Amino acid sequence: MEQTIRLLAIRDTDLSVDEVFRAVGDDAAGGTALFVGTVRDHDGGSATEVTGLAYSAHPSAEEELRRVAEKVAADFPVRALAAVHRVGDLQVGDLAVVVAISCPHRAEAFAACRRLIDDLKREVPIWKHQRFADGTEEWVGACGH
Repeated sequence: MEQTIRLLAIRDTDLSVDEVFRAVGDDAAGGTALFVGTVRDHDGGSATEVTGLAYSAHPSAEEELRRVAEKVAADFPVRALAAVHRVGDLQVGDLAVVVAISCPHRAEAFAACRRLIDDLKREVPIWKHQRFADGTEEWVGACGH
């Protein structure tokens, strides 16, 4: 399983879609699925525009990310897996998370990639502090984000 998980990181620097995509390259994979999460200018719970946000992570976040990745790799025929999440201050349009999975077939790659991002958001202790144009702010994701 370790060779399957090729890149896992929580970073305070810009993320690269190319880096994540390259990390999951595998000659035996017929399908690669990639998800990119970006900072948007609104949140479904507010009528006010989002002007920026900050992600923070618990010290156990990378360990939890590895646990989530290992579970996905055990449950699907994953050839390669990569996931990186940003922490720190981000602006609208910045990349917040990039995950990718390669599998023998596309359906497996799609399903595994969706499971990876959903479990990451639900289980990895990363929190989002949003700032709005009207001066208000909110924390999102007391148990993930």
